[in-house]
Amino acid sequence: MSTNIVIAQTTIDNETKAAELAHGAVDRRLAACAHIDPAFTAVYRWQGAVQQEREWRISYKTTRDRLPELAEWVATTHSYDVPEWIVLPVEGGSREYLGWVVGESTES
Repeated sequence: MSTNIVIAQTTIDNETKAAELAHGAVDRRLAACAHIDPAFTAVYRWQGAVQQEREWRISYKTTRDRLPELAEWVATTHSYDVPEWIVLPVEGGSREYLGWVVGESTES
């Protein structure tokens, strides 16, 4: 069962900034909720060198309709030059929860 719901993810190098990104999106009704994962180690190549940093992942639950505005807001608010932005489709779930995501992601 395909749905209109997606999970969009980004990462950031500061727990306070992660909270700001999570709260800001929910406050603006760009997402119904946002989860902040505990700090983890990210290893990646940037500007020709391998980097290792602590990061926090923010996962937004939102609708496909709200996704473009959420993506734009995260891109302009985020402190990285190239922030991670990954969107995962939600292929099922409880009708009640999915309805809640739709209701809370709708502009008031």
